[in-house]
Amino acid sequence: MQGKIIKGIAGFYYVHTGEDIVYECKAKGVFRKNKIKPLVGDNVILDVLDEKERKGNIIEILKRKNELIRPAVSNIDQALVIFAAAKPNPNFNLLDRFLIMMERQSVNTIICFNKKDIVTKKELEQLKNTYMQCGYDIVFTSAKKEDGVDEIGNLVRGKTTAVAGPSGVGKSSIINVLQPNALMETGSISMKIERGRHTTRHSELIYIEEATYIMDTPGFSSLYINDFEKDELKDYFPEFAQYQEGCKFQGCMHINEPKCMVKKALVDGNISPIRYNNYVEMFQELKDKRRY
Repeated sequence: MQGKIIKGIAGFYYVHTGEDIVYECKAKGVFRKNKIKPLVGDNVILDVLDEKERKGNIIEILKRKNELIRPAVSNIDQALVIFAAAKPNPNFNLLDRFLIMMERQSVNTIICFNKKDIVTKKELEQLKNTYMQCGYDIVFTSAKKEDGVDEIGNLVRGKTTAVAGPSGVGKSSIINVLQPNALMETGSISMKIERGRHTTRHSELIYIEEATYIMDTPGFSSLYINDFEKDELKDYFPEFAQYQEGCKFQGCMHINEPKCMVKKALVDGNISPIRYNNYVEMFQELKDKRRY
């Protein structure tokens, strides 16, 4: 039987095989021997051991389309990162760290600013201008008023979407609007996988409709980029690309070099100072890391 791993906890993997059918499975020892760890999002073949109790063994992991490091998941089509427009105010440095991590892993990202009902139109416009220049899809929502969530529904349809964001921004509220009867929340299944109602401690897939899953990932408050090289960082700021060809020096880092077209675009208002300052801060962080 074929299915998809929707949660893994304490050596058990919960495999979704149909509308409301989930099997509790162990992975065969051969995976451990070959140092292969099943991931949430994996498409697998399972051997059913007990149909009534819905228990089985994972006997094969099908080829992965992709594999993310953070969060550790597979077969993702896109990411949806959610921040609040206010209360708490968006931490742009944290948002940019998430975006460059997804850029590095070639995952398209949608940015959602929730709680739009508590900020002014001018503030929303500033948020939009900061990230539209980078080529990202921006969605403004109010989960409380169920406003704008339909647009997210359209963007996630037919795809597996990793949903991420810091705690307290309304991530769970948006997921609950998208799927009020979320598979992971239904009685028997939520008892089996012990899902906390408001806190996500492990990545888990939620079935929305045919071919549509959203992956709820643990809230984050900091993201480290220690495995990046400082020279590659500029490649993950897509808005730099159209300007850096014109830089005087090949391999320009857009920091102190003369005749840098990226810095000129910044002065001309074509690159967000918020984004550029975060780039400089992260570049310095990576430079200092090499020193020590």
